[in-house]
Order: sequence, then C-alpha cells, then structure tokens
Amino acid sequence: MSDVQNWIKETVSSTPVVLFMKGTAQFPQCGFSGRAIQILKACGVENIATVNVLEDPEVRQGIKEYSNWPTIPQLYVNGEFVGGSDIMSEMYESGELKALLQNNG
Repeated sequence: MSDVQNWIKETVSSTPVVLFMKGTAQFPQCGFSGRAIQILKACGVENIATVNVLEDPEVRQGIKEYSNWPTIPQLYVNGEFVGGSDIMSEMYESGELKALLQNNG
C-alpha cells in the first residue's frame, strides 16, 4: 500500500465522518461537492471533516483507487465508504443517511 493509500486509510478510520470533495465545506468547487455538504448539514452533521482533493493530485487519484469509485465527492462514515453525491441524495431522501449519521457520526 502506498503512502497516500495509508494516509487515506488512517484518515477515514480515525474520523467518524469524512467527505473527500473538490473545495472546502465553506467554498465547494463543484456542484456535486456543494450538494454533498448541503445533505450532511441537513442531516445535522455540524463538524464536517473534509479533504480538498484539488490541493493534492496524489490524494485525488488515491481516493478513487482506495474506494474503487471513479468520482468525487466520496463520503466515509466510520471508515466505510458510503458513496458519492447521487447515493447520498438517495439515502437522504429515504432517511437512511440521517439514521446512519446519527448512529455513527
């Protein structure tokens, strides 16, 4: 496992809720990342840990390899990959995401 993969594993394992995104929670750099932040806030997550993949090309590529998921944003809860903004939207609409975050976040 590369240094980037180890860093990603440590990050998602040590932080209950982590969103790998383009930009920051205060200033998302793409619509999908902005939507992901809105969903997390709507679920009551106040301290959203984010990783701006635009700051490090190795992390940007590494997270795609780590999750075997081609797009960003990517949400992790207690070390488990949840999904991107589409999956987050579906889970939010069904109430599943809020329950997951309240139980684990």
